[in-house]
Amino acid sequence: MTPREHTRTYFLGKLATELERRGLTATLRPYPPVLRISDPDTVMLAETVDCVPLSEGWFYRWSWGELVGLADDPALAAERIVHVLTARQ
Repeated sequence: MTPREHTRTYFLGKLATELERRGLTATLRPYPPVLRISDPDTVMLAETVDCVPLSEGWFYRWSWGELVGLADDPALAAERIVHVLTARQ
């Protein structure tokens, strides 16, 4: 695993912790590192989030390419993810 992959995995792990605190399930897929996120009560609603380096720093990103938020603030990113997943219910 490259240093970039270690960094990506580190940030995704921090996001997973925040999501689990909010009652969601977050499973880290190792290669390429991404989080599979779902509500345990509604497993059919799931989303994949990855983490990418940009010139301004590391960012969490939705599967469709839109940025979720800065990887330095996993709590805020988790709130946004919870909002999107619960809005679909």
